[in-house]
Amino acid sequence: MGRRQQGRTAALAATIEDRVTDSFNRQGLMLHLGADIDEVSPGFVRIRLPFAETLTQQHGYFHAGATSAIADSAGGYAGLTVFPEGSSVLTVEFKVNLVAPARGDWLEAEGKVVRSGRTLTICQLEVYGVAAGLRTLVALGQQTLIAIAPRDQRETPE
Repeated sequence: MGRRQQGRTAALAATIEDRVTDSFNRQGLMLHLGADIDEVSPGFVRIRLPFAETLTQQHGYFHAGATSAIADSAGGYAGLTVFPEGSSVLTVEFKVNLVAPARGDWLEAEGKVVRSGRTLTICQLEVYGVAAGLRTLVALGQQTLIAIAPRDQRETPE
């Protein structure tokens, strides 16, 4: 890859990361939970959620609601990285299987685009508990997204 192409690729990556970060920062729930974006690349987003007592269920594990919320957001933002500029994202449906107790110093939710179509985009969701440098899979899911066109490009009813 030539220098010129590398420059365009880096600029595109920065634009995608800015789009994702700007949208993420408008999410009240992610702010409330204390989640942060850890990594953004085309078709992939990782969100990190530090442990806090306020995020636990009665046994001291991360609550499934917090686990599912960061999984949904990671997948949604992974989808946004491949959507046309100016569009936004909505989740149509998602399913999460909780495969182990969600415990650790933090959770990492990873969203990966599996297929991006003209109307719907499918993402794989994985959530890991991280403690002492070890990652343990705690949730696995799938999600369907839809891209929402900018207001000026949406069809209006007659």
